[in-house]
Amino acid sequence: MANTDTTALAGLVKAAYDRYVEFELRSQPLLRSLADKRPVQQAMPGSSVVFSLYNDLAPTTATLDENVDPDATAMPDVSTVSVTLNERGRSVLRTRKLNEFAFADVDPAVADIIAYNMADSLDVVVGNTLLGGTQLLYGSGGATLPTANGEVAAEDVITAADVRKVVAKLRTNNAVPREGSLYTAMIHPEVAHDLRAETGGGSFDDLNKYTERNVDKPLNGIVGVLHGAVFIETPRVPVTPDGAGAGKVYTTFIVGKQALAEAVAVEPGVVIGPVVDSLMRYRSIGWYGLLGHSVYRDDALYQIRSSSSIA
Repeated sequence: MANTDTTALAGLVKAAYDRYVEFELRSQPLLRSLADKRPVQQAMPGSSVVFSLYNDLAPTTATLDENVDPDATAMPDVSTVSVTLNERGRSVLRTRKLNEFAFADVDPAVADIIAYNMADSLDVVVGNTLLGGTQLLYGSGGATLPTANGEVAAEDVITAADVRKVVAKLRTNNAVPREGSLYTAMIHPEVAHDLRAETGGGSFDDLNKYTERNVDKPLNGIVGVLHGAVFIETPRVPVTPDGAGAGKVYTTFIVGKQALAEAVAVEPGVVIGPVVDSLMRYRSIGWYGLLGHSVYRDDALYQIRSSSSIA
């Protein structure tokens, strides 16, 4: 007896597709939020924006002579920071044939991906700009302290002492905290793991384990506040493969106000292009912006470069 089964009528048995297509896992763009210095009274449009900063007089410690008119002192010249504006953007050209054949809606997906690419790209640009700061130190978790990225070994993890030192340096530089009396720290989750795992006096664990209001922090993944800095976990901080033995080097940023300047001529946004081909087959969508970034107050920006024990 021959059964009329799935083998006999194999041409009628097909795989079913879910027409809902998911997007990739995405991290939230955060680094651009550190750019809190912008032009206040820009004189005119231009290819760059020059910011000026007054310089204070040196302290006066000598006493005045009652019968002598003191000589006038010339004010020191201003310092300047220049931000060059650059065009940035990307576009996608969707064909009509794809739109007619695809089993899922293509245009909303393209728009979503373009919008995320805009935020993602600008965060990378900002992260690379922050790397231009001159104040940095290296993770002190190892036996010897590195002095360059190529010396950062697996043991050179971040420590609470590194955070204390950076905050002390920022306060010494008169850097203004961003959140009340706290500086803002952007830290990679794999580096935050080492900071939370550290034990002993003055460590994150030691300072939080007896505080009821902080009991939930290790559970919900919030690093919290440590030694004058509020820590935010994000995988968007720069990670480079130039450590010792081809290991990774993670950068933790700890910043005060006006560490980063941003000048914008055209705020980045999604652009829907016109259909201009003769048969109306091509639809353009992209993003465009005209802006620039630069380290503004180097004294308000510190980097801690370290490895991670779980890299």
